[in-house]
Amino acid sequence: MRGPVQSVEVSYFVHATEDPVKLSTAVSAMFSVSTPPDEEKMEGHHGNPITRIKYHITGDAAAVVLTRVSKKLDAATKQELARSLGDLLDEHSDLYLRFNKQRLVEGSLTEGIADAVKVKVKLRGYLARGDIIDFYSQILAAGGP
Repeated sequence: MRGPVQSVEVSYFVHATEDPVKLSTAVSAMFSVSTPPDEEKMEGHHGNPITRIKYHITGDAAAVVLTRVSKKLDAATKQELARSLGDLLDEHSDLYLRFNKQRLVEGSLTEGIADAVKVKVKLRGYLARGDIIDFYSQILAAGGP
């Protein structure tokens, strides 16, 4: 049976001063990601190398990622996310979360804005007809879909 989560995308930037292996290991462990990522090499404003890393996870593995996220969040962060869910959704009911990259390397998930690990959750279309905010609130509170 197909679950409610269609896909999850986890992405972040690796700057020249960061250890790409350390970041990759931390992200893989935090989100239970085992698929190889897509990598895009870029150049920063001052010519410094930057790599964009993007994991695209589908099916049951995507549901596992969302479950891990909801279980790793502390109660205060869950409450804050629940209050701001309307601002974290796009017109397609995709959920956008941003986590502090440095804290993630240390083993915890906290909200982040600049230089964040971004998580995009896409639900299956048939669920978009209901109350999406309630649906995401329940997922985050319950520890997964």
